[in-house]
Amino acid sequence: MATNFYLEKRLNKQGEAPIRCAISIRGERYITTVGHSVKPEQWNNEKQEVKKASVNSKGIGAKVINAHLKAIDSYFSDYENKLALSNDEAGNIQEVFAAKFGRRSPISKKRDGFFDYFDKFTEERGTGNNWTKATFDKFSALRNHIEDFNPDIKFEDLDENGLNKFIEYLRNSLNMRNSTIGKQLGFLKWFLRWAANKGHCQELAFKTYAPKLKSTEKKVVFLEWEELMKVYDYEFPEIGTEMKLTDINGNVYEKTTIVGKKTLEQVRDVFCFCCFTSLRYSDAANLKRSDVFPDHITITTVKTADTLKIELNKYARAILDKYEGTEFPFNRALPIISNQRMNEYLKELGEVCGLNTPITEIYYKGNQRIENVLPKWQMIGTHTGRRTFICNALMLGISPQIVMKWTGHSDYKAMKPYIDIADAAKAEAMKLFDR
Repeated sequence: MATNFYLEKRLNKQGEAPIRCAISIRGERYITTVGHSVKPEQWNNEKQEVKKASVNSKGIGAKVINAHLKAIDSYFSDYENKLALSNDEAGNIQEVFAAKFGRRSPISKKRDGFFDYFDKFTEERGTGNNWTKATFDKFSALRNHIEDFNPDIKFEDLDENGLNKFIEYLRNSLNMRNSTIGKQLGFLKWFLRWAANKGHCQELAFKTYAPKLKSTEKKVVFLEWEELMKVYDYEFPEIGTEMKLTDINGNVYEKTTIVGKKTLEQVRDVFCFCCFTSLRYSDAANLKRSDVFPDHITITTVKTADTLKIELNKYARAILDKYEGTEFPFNRALPIISNQRMNEYLKELGEVCGLNTPITEIYYKGNQRIENVLPKWQMIGTHTGRRTFICNALMLGISPQIVMKWTGHSDYKAMKPYIDIADAAKAEAMKLFDR
C-alpha cells in the first residue's frame, strides 16, 4: 500500500487529533495532515477510517472525511502503479500531493480549471454515492488518461472532434480494447453531465456522442467441478521444482516453480473459499473471525453494502477450520494478500495444476476483430471464484432464486449469463444418453 492513515497523538482544544497520511513510494516518504481532525474514539484504526455516523467539531461527517481519504489512497495507488509500469522515480511526493489535494508549496503551479472540477466531482459524487475504493481508482485512472492526452484540456475541447481524438488516443496510444474504451467514455460522460448541470460545461456534444464500438459479450471463465476438486486437493511442489506440463496443443514443456508451496496453498485456500461461498475477493479479505458461525458466515459486502448470510458447505468449513487459531492481521479469518498479488499467484497456481483447457477470447480494437486461444490458467483471477460458485451451483440444480440469496444479486438480468451456461451444460449432458 502506498498510503497509511493514522491519528496524531496530540489533541487540539476540542479533544480531537489531526488525521495524518504517510505516503511511501519507491523509497520516498512524505507525511502530512489531511485537513481533518476527529476524536480518538471516532477513529477506526483497523480500517484506517472514521467510524460511521461520527461528526467532528466542525460538523463534518464520517462520509465526507472517508471519501477524502479514499480519494488520496486511490490517487497514490494509481500513481505508484504508473511509476512501476514506466520504471520512473517517485519524484517529489510533496509536490504531487500539493498539486492534487491543495496543500501547495510556493512553487506549485495552479491546476487547470477542468481538473479542478473533475476533483470536485469525484469528491462530491464519491461522498454522495458512497463510492468504494475501486470506483475512486477508476476515476483516478480516467483523470490520468485525460491529463496525459491533453494536460491543458478545457471543456470546449471536448466537442465531437475532441471526443473522437480522445477515443483514438485510448485505442492507439493506450492500446485499449473497444469494451474498455466504452467504459472510459461512460465515466467521462458521467463527469460531463455533472459539469453541465452545475453550469461549468457549455459544450454538450457528449450528450449525443455515440461512436460505434464493436464488442462481444465477455467470456465467463469458471472452473468445472472436476477442475475445482483438482485445485482443492492439489499437493503443491516446493519453490524451484522442475515440472513437466502440457500446453493447449498437447506439447510437453518444462517449468520451474517460482512461488513457494505454503504461499500457493494459502492462495488456493482463499480462492477455493470464494468458489464454495460465492464471496467476492474483497469480501473474503474483509471476513473476520467474528463473522464466522458453526454453520454459516455473515458478511456486509464491500461493493453493495448488502448484509448476507451464507451457509457453509463441508469444503468452506474445512478451509476455515484449517486456519482456526491462526492469527492474521485485523482479526481476519483467512490468509489475505493484495488483490494484485493474488491474481499473479493464481496464474502460477493454475499452470501448475494443469488448468489448460483452451478458451477462445474474442474482442475488438476499432474494427479489427481479434481472436486469441489461451489456456484457462491465463484467464483466471480472483473473481473467477465467485463465477465458479454460481455456475456450479446452477449446474447442480440449485434454483437461481436461492443462488441470488447467497450472491446478493438483486436482479435476474445479472444472473442470465450464468443461467445460459448452466442450460448449455445440461443440454450437453443429456447427449450422454445417446451414446
